Amino acid sequence: MDLPLTELQGMGALPGLDMQFLMQNLAQLFLASLRIGSFLISAPFFGGSFVPLQVRIVISVLLGIGVVSVVDVPEIETLGEMRILAVICTEIAIGVAAGLILTIWFSAAMLAGEKIATSAGLGYAAQIDPEGGGQTPVVSKMLQMFMTIIFLSSNGHLIVLRTIMESYKQLPVGETPHFGALVEAGISAAGQMFMVASLIMMPIGVTLLLVNLAIGVMTRSAPQLNLFSFGFPITLLGVFILLYLSVDSIAFALNGLAVSAMENLEIVMGRAIYG
Repeated sequence: MDLPLTELQGMGALPGLDMQFLMQNLAQLFLASLRIGSFLISAPFFGGSFVPLQVRIVISVLLGIGVVSVVDVPEIETLGEMRILAVICTEIAIGVAAGLILTIWFSAAMLAGEKIATSAGLGYAAQIDPEGGGQTPVVSKMLQMFMTIIFLSSNGHLIVLRTIMESYKQLPVGETPHFGALVEAGISAAGQMFMVASLIMMPIGVTLLLVNLAIGVMTRSAPQLNLFSFGFPITLLGVFILLYLSVDSIAFALNGLAVSAMENLEIVMGRAIYG
């Protein structure tokens, strides 16, 4: 006995009809995970080489599922081909810009460590940085690890992810942000990076300058003292003592840097939304 078409659909005899809704949901999930995925690739800690790409993809998909369940994502059928390309490029640009701005703020710690190493003669004590692909002074890597520990201990990774997730509510997928605000925020973050790095390394740099000045006066008054055999060990010993005594102040400075970076990211996302 032949059954009507409606009963066959209700019984699941035509599973191909539901495949259309499955592909539609997957397309919406793809659009929803572009912004957060781009942020995870370009942001500090999340975009490090020690985080496997598969882990970042899984996190992006899981967060994209949360976005789809909360925010209305436009259907692919309602968008034209050129409109789809524009939406994809816009979502990637928002995520990459947010991640790069946060990375610029975090680079202040590495810049301060590089200047300290150069002033102390530790520029040769460098190691291969797997993230940047070049050689980085050990002092810079130490301050970067210090910065990462402070950032994670204060739940900064959860705060920045919440900021990106909340941006979907104010700036849904498919709407165009204010790109001028993102460019202005990147330039401002670069200026703040140099200023903060100077404030972190200034006390140690000035002290090392005074130590080198004293060594120069001693070697000038006693020419038999060799500058490299006498001054270089004193400079190394002095920078180690200064770093040991400055741990608390550096920790407070890096903590303030992490807080400022998270607050600046929230401000930047707000400006990108409202202009």
